[in-house]
Amino acid sequence: MRFLITNDDGINAEGIKHLVEWAKTKGKVTVFAPKVEQSGKGQSIEIHKGYEFKKVDTFGSDVTAYSIDSTPADCIRVAILGFGVKPDLIISGINRGFNVGEDIKYSGTAGACFEGAHLGFKALAISTHVNSFEDAKANLDRVWDFVSNQKAFEHTDIVNVNIPENPKEILVTKVGEAIYGDKFDFDNDFIIPVLVCYYDGTADLEKDTDATMNGYISISPVTRELTENKAYELLKK
Repeated sequence: MRFLITNDDGINAEGIKHLVEWAKTKGKVTVFAPKVEQSGKGQSIEIHKGYEFKKVDTFGSDVTAYSIDSTPADCIRVAILGFGVKPDLIISGINRGFNVGEDIKYSGTAGACFEGAHLGFKALAISTHVNSFEDAKANLDRVWDFVSNQKAFEHTDIVNVNIPENPKEILVTKVGEAIYGDKFDFDNDFIIPVLVCYYDGTADLEKDTDATMNGYISISPVTRELTENKAYELLKK
């Protein structure tokens, strides 16, 4: 199997190294990842100026890897449109910090997957808690077996996975409401955004936010469909 791997924490981040080592046991790995951290960049791309690309040996001689001085979505664009990479699956991660609820719209981890789906490829986003990558590493095979056995990618282009500490079983979930927000501190002429978590402790285990916060591995099929189909049908009439 041919994997194209990226992330939004940067090519030298710990999470992507664990992901590459795992993926090497499953197939051929190619890496196109941001030169520096690109968290919160969503599916943004650079169209106004050029940017650096550099071949690196970060992951060993058996992995072709490039550092791209742009966003995760651009990493996917450069790999597929620029270098002609044709992966069987794009994997983005392992992200340090959950990507759950409507907040995935901001996620560079998820943004790379949306870009891959836009270009016609299947994509898997993997995120975990901020304390360590040990739980994610220990459960990658478990997640992979579940996604493969359920033939998830026959039904969706994107699967979003979140792995909490000491995880319980795997739950298939819907995308929940946003749980993060911003407050702004002002320092003379500077605005300093401060991320705030507004999770209220609910336990609707059909939602990725609640399932993950309550200790379950959440696996969510995600769509890039933008049309509100009910409204479309009504307005046509």
